Amino acid sequence: MRWRIAILASAAIAISYLDRQALPVAVKAISGEIPLTNEQFSALQSAFLFAYALMYAGGGKVVDVLGTRRGFTAAMVFWSLACASHALATGFVMLAVSRFLLGVGEGAGFPASTRAVAEWFSAGERATAMGIINAGTAVGGVVAPPLIAAILGVANWRWIFVVTGGCGLLWVAWWRWSYPVSIEGAIPGPSGGETARFLWTNLLRIRETWGLVIAKFLSDAAWFFYLFWLPKYLYDARGFDIKAVGLFAWMPSAAAGLGCLLGGGLSSYLVRRHLTIGWARKIALGTSAALMPLVILIPHSPVSWVIALFCVAYFGQQSWSTLVMVLPTDLFPQEVVGSVAGLVGFGGAMGGIVFGQLVGYMLDHGLGYGAVFGIAGTLHIIAFLIILAAIPEMLPLGVARKLSYGGVP
Repeated sequence: MRWRIAILASAAIAISYLDRQALPVAVKAISGEIPLTNEQFSALQSAFLFAYALMYAGGGKVVDVLGTRRGFTAAMVFWSLACASHALATGFVMLAVSRFLLGVGEGAGFPASTRAVAEWFSAGERATAMGIINAGTAVGGVVAPPLIAAILGVANWRWIFVVTGGCGLLWVAWWRWSYPVSIEGAIPGPSGGETARFLWTNLLRIRETWGLVIAKFLSDAAWFFYLFWLPKYLYDARGFDIKAVGLFAWMPSAAAGLGCLLGGGLSSYLVRRHLTIGWARKIALGTSAALMPLVILIPHSPVSWVIALFCVAYFGQQSWSTLVMVLPTDLFPQEVVGSVAGLVGFGGAMGGIVFGQLVGYMLDHGLGYGAVFGIAGTLHIIAFLIILAAIPEMLPLGVARKLSYGGVP
């Protein structure tokens, strides 16, 4: 049952990444009808990420209240309809509204997935389970370029959003049929009474929360740049057309899928070899972060190496992301995991907004991709140092005490 749930959640994440990638991959076709500058393209991604950030935080709390089954259902229905609404856009403003609504729905996706992991998997299995779920990001990214190129070969760009939105509604039927109404047999939470009177705002009084949020802010600033700007970089800086993007742009996402599985798998392997949870997570995190400065070479490399370097970046990023997302399940009581995951995701989305707007400004003012990749290549290293400082040890029971009324700030 529990591994089937991981596959279901992974499929949902794959659909979310297919939906959010539809606009970046199809931007060249869309621009023929709705012209977009680099700063407008950044603004569209910021509209998505701003709503995504708010609902990642709020959506985590909603999932904690509604439960995983109902919360995931509501989120998927909303974001699938929002994705389909892109097909009605006639100008930049309407595209921005659709991107905003898509972010509202997708913001609850990862908190719901994280809560499912906390409910159904033991500490030794969680990194592997989260790796399977996070691999959905790769599946969506792999499918998006060739699927969109195929749709554009037979129809106009509006049909892309109709097809991708429809995929989400089909998933809802699968989820409602497969996910148990009762969670009998799930893993019991690590606390219980200590968080019965939990105050949500108390999460902001805890050093571990801030460490995860800031680390995610930095690393996702780079990730959302790679995710949203890879097709545009290939169009603008490397002269690719839609067919070439469809042929090659899926490769980094395939590498990302391997990163999800191997990053989580390495951590779980180290736990089975009797390392502590803390050491297992941090060794895998540090290995992932060490790969990321290689992106600095991308603007200075021949095109034959560019895709390979993007593959390394996607691999390292998603290995890193899998491990960061599993840390709330290690540190926090089950009753608040969705809320913590929401705050962490809020930090990541805000990082994407800030860096995305900076990228659009830098490119439109002549600073070029070299400076952009130079900044992006340092962010994961800084994020790793912040995690080491903020979470010197994994002490879930101590964190639980801080969350209760009268707990230590």
